[in-house]
Amino acid sequence: MTHMEKLICAGNKYLKEMDLEDLAALKFCLLSLGTLMGLGVSKKMKKPVGLVAGLLFLGTYVPLMSRFTDLYSKAEYAAEDADVVYIHEEE
Repeated sequence: MTHMEKLICAGNKYLKEMDLEDLAALKFCLLSLGTLMGLGVSKKMKKPVGLVAGLLFLGTYVPLMSRFTDLYSKAEYAAEDADVVYIHEEE
């Protein structure tokens, strides 16, 4: 197993073990990193960098939200236990 394969395998395992709070912390960390990097961009490069960042945001946000809304539309909450969610998979 190459170093990259090992890194990807460990990353996938870590993601499966994350909960919503861990994911939120990761997102805030990446937001902060992006903000810090943006502070270092020269004035003449702000528009091209902003355009690339905007396109990258749309290119990742739309598919993520599409998958989420699919799951959300299939989810049913048990009346007796609001913490239990059932996802109906289409066969």
